[in-house]
Amino acid sequence: MLTARRIFVGVFALFLAVVIADRLLPPPLERAGGLSALVTDRDGKPLRAFATPDGRWRFAGDLDRIDPDFIDALIRVEDKRFYQHRGTDWMGLSRAALDSVFAGRIVSGGSTLTMQTARMLEPRDRNIGSKLIEIARAWQLERRLTKDEILSLYLSLTPYGGNLEGVRAASWSYFGHEADKLSKDEIALLIALPQSPEVRRPDRHPENAERARNWVAEKLQRYDVFTKGDVEDVATLSVPGRRRDFPDRAWHGTAKALAEGPREDVRSTLDAGLQAEVERIALTRAEAEGEDVQVSVLVVHVPTRAVRAVAGSASRDRPGGWLDLTAQARSPGSTLKPFIYAMAFDDGTAAPDTRVADLPTRFASYQPENFDRMFRGDVRVSDALQHSLNIPAVAMLDRVGPERFAAQLASAGARPRISGGAEHEAGLAIALGGAGLTARELAVLYAALGDDGVAKPLVWRADEEAANYEATGKRLVSGESAGEVLDILRKAPTPEGRMPGSLTAHAPQIAFKTGTSYGFRDAWAAGVSGQHAIIVWVGRADGAPRAGKTGHDTALPILFEVADRVAQHLQDEGEATMRLTSQKRLLKSHGAMKSLEDAGPPQILFPPQAAELWAGPVNGRAARGFVLAGRGEGRLSWYIDGRPCDTDDAGAPVWKPERPGFYTVTAVDSAGRASRVRVRVLTGPA
Repeated sequence: MLTARRIFVGVFALFLAVVIADRLLPPPLERAGGLSALVTDRDGKPLRAFATPDGRWRFAGDLDRIDPDFIDALIRVEDKRFYQHRGTDWMGLSRAALDSVFAGRIVSGGSTLTMQTARMLEPRDRNIGSKLIEIARAWQLERRLTKDEILSLYLSLTPYGGNLEGVRAASWSYFGHEADKLSKDEIALLIALPQSPEVRRPDRHPENAERARNWVAEKLQRYDVFTKGDVEDVATLSVPGRRRDFPDRAWHGTAKALAEGPREDVRSTLDAGLQAEVERIALTRAEAEGEDVQVSVLVVHVPTRAVRAVAGSASRDRPGGWLDLTAQARSPGSTLKPFIYAMAFDDGTAAPDTRVADLPTRFASYQPENFDRMFRGDVRVSDALQHSLNIPAVAMLDRVGPERFAAQLASAGARPRISGGAEHEAGLAIALGGAGLTARELAVLYAALGDDGVAKPLVWRADEEAANYEATGKRLVSGESAGEVLDILRKAPTPEGRMPGSLTAHAPQIAFKTGTSYGFRDAWAAGVSGQHAIIVWVGRADGAPRAGKTGHDTALPILFEVADRVAQHLQDEGEATMRLTSQKRLLKSHGAMKSLEDAGPPQILFPPQAAELWAGPVNGRAARGFVLAGRGEGRLSWYIDGRPCDTDDAGAPVWKPERPGFYTVTAVDSAGRASRVRVRVLTGPA
């Protein structure tokens, strides 16, 4: 006999069984993983799409990237009470069952979007038992996910024929663009295809696809989503007759950006316009050098260390082209000489005007020679560096110490690979390329030259730029020595047919150094142009020699061409601020050309770069603010970590730090030019 107690116990037992089953048999949401990824440039322009590990195209159904008109139309056709039911639309299911009974065949399955999502997560044969499981799974999904999350999951998994899953993958493959803006005919086709994805594939069965699309358009007219004119327009249009290729640019740079973090849609630091130019330049130059030659190029924004363009090779169709040659260790030739001299400047053992001997010299068992096997006697350090004389560089490294030099490079993120194994000591030959470095590591070093001697790692993802800009970094050399070396390198002999930047209108000022490895295996050009470091390598991927091919003759012209393109593509962002010739006027006086340049960016006098400032009490009294001082054109505006600095009654900038730590102090003159220093504020023991 049924009693209230027995009924209660029965209901409770059923409820408990459902809860236990829900916990023990959760919906297999992990099957929605393995998404494809789309890597864009820093402005969101698509560069390259990556398939899932099993070769499918399945992009995340991000609702922000899908046309809302498509979503509205989909819900009206597939599940108009989607936002009201809890997984199963019992009214719609009952109507579908009755329609099927009267028709004598299955007319409609009555599945909601949630039930369809459950079926895609756990495919099985279509029968009554499967329908009951879908109903249970739909309830589980509704308990765990929001409506938008379920819709997003559906839009990720919907089959569109072949290896296409999800509306974004279908839009890219059939229409060649993202699904954020879809035409009426595209909306109708994308709704029609999943109902019979293989039978209606437009690339294989265009007639079936067109009939299904037109039928959906008529249905949307009945729902007042489309007008009669929309339906007529859709009927006049053909369906795509083939699948398009997914975006496939910036092969090596996009792969690196994707590998730097979670496998999802990634906004890289690359600039699409500059990337295209760099790839074109690399291929054109490689073809001119010979069929087995490769060219790799790296462009880095110095303030953030963001990689703006990278050509790991000139072409994957050329020998070794699948390798990212910016990541392969090669002999850097003479490209490390600037850092030897900068460290010597730091030690006080040399200065740009110091005289050094360029004479036959033996260092223990090592006797270097100049590239041209000539000797010039006593020369200035600046001349020795500009003309890449070997003997003075080795003598300077002997003073600095090769082990210390190698250790300092390694601490900055550019570890030299010493021949003979990990325990083999660095020798004086490192001055002439007797150690392996990658183009990426050279970019770290040359970017440090352009950033007052502070080294930071390269950044490949746009969301990491700001943090890297604020990061302290590792000091490689002092800011003063870095500046002196850059001044020397700007006056080095330019490529044949190229006038110095100081005498050429609208040309970038480039501080550069070339390098040629032993046996002419590697030709290098590395430099700083405005706020960008540029590294160029030319050679064969297999390391075979190329007799007579030097960095000055083959790599340097490429560097100058890339620098021109950098100045052109990035000038609107305020990044090419050191194109000094735009701030110069050339005057002809007494038959000679003279360049008059303005005062340049402001000079910060206080606080100096890398200073440690005491902001704690002094002799028991509260600390006073710091009065900022500088020189520049017009009145200077001061900012602390991007915020305007307070002023006193006299209008002087007075900074009162609120906390200990690191700060960036910026001075901006009336022309908008800026200088920055990084300082540390202390209020107690460090």
